[in-house]
Amino acid sequence: MAKECCGCENKKLDTLAKKQAKVLWIVLIINAVFFVAEFISGMIAKSVSLTGDSLDMLGDALTYGISIYVIGKSLSAKVKASQFKSSVMMITALFVLGRAITTLITQKTPTYEVMGVMSSLALIANLVCLWLLSKHKNDDINFSSVWLCSRNDIITNTSVIVASFLVYLTNTIWPDVIVGLGITYLVGKSSIKVWMDSKQTTVV
Repeated sequence: MAKECCGCENKKLDTLAKKQAKVLWIVLIINAVFFVAEFISGMIAKSVSLTGDSLDMLGDALTYGISIYVIGKSLSAKVKASQFKSSVMMITALFVLGRAITTLITQKTPTYEVMGVMSSLALIANLVCLWLLSKHKNDDINFSSVWLCSRNDIITNTSVIVASFLVYLTNTIWPDVIVGLGITYLVGKSSIKVWMDSKQTTVV
């Protein structure tokens, strides 16, 4: 009887792992596609916030790939994956900070039309990702951290949309720079949280 119960439990875990992997592959592809689209658009539009949002998408795509790798693996492997995600998020935050400083120096006003259109499309994509990930956000530390990444995307997308409207109204760099710095703060703060959570996780 015990062996049968053990077999049932393993089957449930395998089924859960397959469902998790399927969801992660979908959101990985979405994020990879929008990274390319937003990065190119951000460079063309000379937008700090849009470029920052694209790099956030890249960081998510990388972390989703790592998350797929650790599905079904030990808690120790999942903790290390979370720490890797934290590192990627912090690098992203620092890159966006660098872009913001460059914009302050050059004083080039971004193209608000490109910002608004691309960030709106990215928002729709990330709402789909968040909905898919919400079904598994309480499964383990692996999924709780990727859900956090997706939630941050919704906030950053909305912020870029607001920034594009304010750039249109003011014809200045400040809305774009301020949102870019806001993205830096948000991603950096989340990076620290993911790192601290991984450190507090007990590995047997």
